Amino acid sequence: MIVEPRIVSYINSLDMGNSDICNLIEKEALADNVPIIRKEMGNLLKVLLALKQPSKILEVGTAVGYSSILMSEHMPKHCTITTIENYDKRIPVARNNFKRAGKEEVITLIEGDAMDVLKTLNEEYDFVFIDAAKGQYLYYFTEIIKKMPKGGLLISDNVLQEGEIIQSKYSITRRNRTIHERMREYLYMLTHSKEVVTSIVPIGDGITLSVKQ
Repeated sequence: MIVEPRIVSYINSLDMGNSDICNLIEKEALADNVPIIRKEMGNLLKVLLALKQPSKILEVGTAVGYSSILMSEHMPKHCTITTIENYDKRIPVARNNFKRAGKEEVITLIEGDAMDVLKTLNEEYDFVFIDAAKGQYLYYFTEIIKKMPKGGLLISDNVLQEGEIIQSKYSITRRNRTIHERMREYLYMLTHSKEVVTSIVPIGDGITLSVKQ
């Protein structure tokens, strides 16, 4: 954990909670060991949506649809969400959750590998949330930035990898070494790119906020 646990517990103790359907899906996801966004991330998304007032949201990594539904409850009325998922076992669960939440008309789920799907999209998205395969963020960016207008906001979740990203490669598994190396490349690229201005925020598991220049 990158933030002192007592601070996280205190912050979460002030949380006003979410809708009944979000609370139910969160409970089910945790029981099934499906990773979903943390409470701190969810609350930050609400604030960012209120600030940005987006017209089109793109999400890379649907999982069971929790974050899509949460965003749909706090986005402007005219806004729509396109979300991408490749894991076939989670796709039907997500679709059912969208139906349970009554959000089928505003959330479109596209099945397939994110890199393949991103290349087929021909719309602009002014609010993008990445929460998918961590080792692929760098490659997603090359396609996503093409779909964003000037002033568009890109949010990348889990970028600090529980703080392990700064540890010696010899203290972590070989699989994670590659993921962490790619994530460090991604963070360097974001913070040195002329295409975006970026802030790395140590909340949840670490996020980046990037605005297209």
